[in-house]
Amino acid sequence: MSPSVIKWLNQLDDTDAAKELKACCGAKFWANKMAAARPFADAAAVTHAAELVFNAMPTSAWVEAFESHPRIGDLDSMRMKYAGNSRWSAGEQAGAAEADEPTLRRLADANKEYEQRFGKTFIVCASGKSAAEMLEILEDRLTNPPADEFGIAAREQRKITMLRLEKLSPPTNHSA
Repeated sequence: MSPSVIKWLNQLDDTDAAKELKACCGAKFWANKMAAARPFADAAAVTHAAELVFNAMPTSAWVEAFESHPRIGDLDSMRMKYAGNSRWSAGEQAGAAEADEPTLRRLADANKEYEQRFGKTFIVCASGKSAAEMLEILEDRLTNPPADEFGIAAREQRKITMLRLEKLSPPTNHSA
């Protein structure tokens, strides 16, 4: 995160800062705690605060974060606005967007199976992964015990959030 982005984030009021941060992690708990942790001195302070807030997150906030993601490979879901993080979801899932129809059907079926088994949306840090890789990861994770899977999903959420924090920037003003 650049110094100019940190300065911008520090200058926002709590409500606007939480809104911007919620695009990085869809949990209100995380966004509100991060907004309250400002001002940040530098990128390391942002990362440190993010980890502290993650460590304090209740289960309900993790579930809210997981549910803010579109289903992997569900192109209709990717087009919807999920808690303001849609600006990155499509790019993060570019590998799924390039998938053939049989792979997308298998992803859809595996997503349904995952949701039935674990009661939440499957998430994986999809950046740089092909649809086939994501499908393999999803199928492998279907065999996990629920407690193990929750921990894996939380680690993936952390990765996604950290990548999104790096991408965070002020909205562009198109009026002149």
